[in-house]
Amino acid sequence: MAFISVNNNESIESALRRFKRKVISEEIIKDLKKHSHFIPPGQKAKLKSANARKRNRRRFRQQRPMNAGSTGTGQRPSAPAAR
Repeated sequence: MAFISVNNNESIESALRRFKRKVISEEIIKDLKKHSHFIPPGQKAKLKSANARKRNRRRFRQQRPMNAGSTGTGQRPSAPAAR
């Protein structure tokens, strides 16, 4: 539960702003949305793997430079020859 104490010379607007920040940092809203309806275990596993794929795709896209090593043909560059 988010709890803040309002100081003597503090306006309600600034206290409300602090309260909102605290609620966001403690992820109260996120947790409430997660528990708002029942998700079957199979559906939960599918959602978890889909989120993992999405996260990995984003991570891979950030690691790879945009035009480095590009051949311009739209195909993947070939692997180096084995020694």
